[in-house]
Amino acid sequence: MELDNPFTKTNRAAFIVETLALSPGLTVLDAGCGPGRLTVPLARSVGPDGRVVALDIQPGMLARARTKTAAAGCSNIEFVVAALGKRTLPVRRFDRAVLVTVLGEIPEPAAAMAELFDALAPGGILAVVEVVFDPHFQSRRAVTALAAAAGFRERAFFGHGLAYVVHFEKPADG
Repeated sequence: MELDNPFTKTNRAAFIVETLALSPGLTVLDAGCGPGRLTVPLARSVGPDGRVVALDIQPGMLARARTKTAAAGCSNIEFVVAALGKRTLPVRRFDRAVLVTVLGEIPEPAAAMAELFDALAPGGILAVVEVVFDPHFQSRRAVTALAAAAGFRERAFFGHGLAYVVHFEKPADG
């Protein structure tokens, strides 16, 4: 259940998806998808001609995401068991990527951010969501430093220092 609280607004699936300005036919990476809370809204937003790749290190979480997406009738989703930062993602495949309260759980966040940069197409957007209630919360400053080191440019910010969505863009020449 998602809370209707202004403090947690930035962590609601509908809000996160809305900020991405998705359109039919796009390809989206749901990195660290967990049980698929965003996977279904993402899949619906890109339509049958679009694609969502739901990636998680835990097969059990992907099984839960598969169940949720099957119940929703979504067939445009690919499920991948992998860890970010291990160079398993294809290069320049994704138009958008989301990383929702996951960055602090990744053992090598700089390697993960570099892999996400490479996986996005030029002009692609990475949305990082952090909420202070998460035990692995990452400050905006820390996230921005990691993103900049990988080559991203900050494009948009929603929320405040304790609960936010920040968009990073891969430069068109990247």
